[in-house]
Formats: sequence, C-alpha cells, structure tokens
Amino acid sequence: MRYLKTTEAATLLNVAPSTLRVWERRFGFPLPQRSPGGHRWYTHGEVVALHEALRGGLSISTAVVRAQANLAADASSLVRALLAYDRDGADRAIETTLALRSVERSVVDVLLPSLEQIVGRYGSDSAAWAFSARWAAEWLARARRLAPAPASRISIVLGHASRDELDLEAYYIGALELFCERAGVMVLTLPARVLHGVGAAVEVRRPDLVVLAGRQLDDATIARWVSVLGRSLGSVPLAIYRPRLNLVCGTVLPPGPSEAQLRIVEIADDADPAGLSQLARAG
Repeated sequence: MRYLKTTEAATLLNVAPSTLRVWERRFGFPLPQRSPGGHRWYTHGEVVALHEALRGGLSISTAVVRAQANLAADASSLVRALLAYDRDGADRAIETTLALRSVERSVVDVLLPSLEQIVGRYGSDSAAWAFSARWAAEWLARARRLAPAPASRISIVLGHASRDELDLEAYYIGALELFCERAGVMVLTLPARVLHGVGAAVEVRRPDLVVLAGRQLDDATIARWVSVLGRSLGSVPLAIYRPRLNLVCGTVLPPGPSEAQLRIVEIADDADPAGLSQLARAG
C-alpha cells in the first residue's frame, strides 16, 4: 500500500499534524502504522477517503464514519462479485472504484485487499480463489494493454519468481509491472527460473535496472541471475521485491507496488549504483 508521512497527511487534510494525533486517539481513524524508526505512516486510501468526506462539509465524527463505510463498500462489492463467480459484476465493481480513484489507488486500496481477503478466508487451493485469481490476472493484463506507451528512458528487466497463477504474490508483482508501465518505464518480464537465452534478451533491451520479485526467490536463483546478467550487462543495479527470505543482495524495494515503482525510478536514475558486476565479483 501507499503510505504518507504525518506532514503529508496533514497537508492533504488541511490540518495541523497534532490534529491527526487527536483524531487517532478519539476515533482511531486515520490509524497510522509505525515505520522501523517509530514514525507514523498513514495509509493513503484512508487519508483520501477522509479528505473526500470532509469536502462535503461533514463534521469530523460523521466524516470518519462516511470514509470508513466508503472504503469498506468498494472492497466489499468486489469481494461479493468474485465470491458469486460473477465476472461482469467484478468488472462493474472495479469500474466503480476507478470512477473515484486512479488506477494505482484502485489496485492498492481495493483490488489487492480484496484478493488478500479471499485467499485468507478460503485458501489458495479453493475454487473461490482460483476464480478470483484468474479474473485479477485478466484485469491486470487489460490494464497493462491500456497503459501509455513507455515515454521515459528507463528500462528494467523484471524476473518474476512467484510460484504460479494461484500465488497471491503474482498479483503484487503484476501491480508493480502495471505501475511501472503507467509511469513510462519499459518493462521486460521473464520467469526468474528461466535463464537460457536471458543474456541475449537483456543485451537487446540494455536495462537500467534488474528487479527480481517473488517469494520463490532464494540465494541460488539470485546468484544465477547475477552471474548471467553480470556477464552480459556489466554494471547494472539489482533490486529485490517481496522476497520470502531476508536476502542481502541488491536493494530491497518497499513491499507496496506504488512505493516500489517510485524507488525503481530513483535507483535507475542513480548515477553510481552498486551493479551486477560488483555483486558477481563479491560472490
């Protein structure tokens, strides 16, 4: 998910940071999480929902109730449609949220939480999850086809290391791919387990960054990619997205696709990153 610092959330709501702390104590909303350094991080969707409710002139107590209801309603509508095996209903539910949110916010605030709810409730081996996963994969593919043509000079290779189409992580990786393409980044996605011909493929694309993503990543997989791509590309930065283990190679991206996409652009723009060739020599 996307998070806001206290000052960012306060600016969006046009209140003092101290007011946010008062609302947190009184209403429990918006409810921040704590960063590793102990700082408050507010969920973007909660802050925006409250902002939209307050625009209607409601009191803060009523606006909190309205914001909470609106957030729950959008995700609940999609979950209900998916659990009813209603493809058209799921399309309508996501179209409704797109009328109020950007594609990125719709994915982060509605799509991914809905998928998490279904797989958490019924398990990854259930018919309900299989249907939901198939619908989500098709929707993300449609969204990618509608994404603007790459406009920036940034190119990345994305090594996809989810288990299969029933792995929830596949949809976080798909969201990252979509967000990068919508930001104008050229993305070449390849299965992380496939290495034959990868060197030739990346020599054609000449990426600015290699991203290995998914919970099937392990040190051996990373070492093979580092070796093959290091020989083909020389010095190119390596980033890791949503691994199952605490891996030490490369830069670990934030778990939310929005924040990860922003970090990808920052790394690719870095003039002197730690590249694959350095990692290969270190290994």
